[in-house]
Amino acid sequence: MLTIGAAQAHAFLDHAEPRVGNKVASPPREVTLWFTQKLEPAFSSLTVTDAAGKRVDSGKPRVSGNQMSIPLRAGGAGTYRVNWHVLSVDTHTTEGNFTFQVGQ
Repeated sequence: MLTIGAAQAHAFLDHAEPRVGNKVASPPREVTLWFTQKLEPAFSSLTVTDAAGKRVDSGKPRVSGNQMSIPLRAGGAGTYRVNWHVLSVDTHTTEGNFTFQVGQ
């Protein structure tokens, strides 16, 4: 059985914008992730690729507390993949990915 203390020992993805698995009409200008703990900016990364596997993120991710954002270059319709790797302030790393759809 997982206790609440154990569940809070890592920075897990809480929610994202665009939302995980969501469909949006036009490509977003940025992707923002919120985690369950504060992050260490120097050891946290975020990338976004388009349907062809080409990176569409622009610049370095911005980290503020438990939030991490990255701006995106203009892209087209299709499936976008968000990949993240974070180090929380309690020194535990977590990583993951999800997709969202762009198009009508």
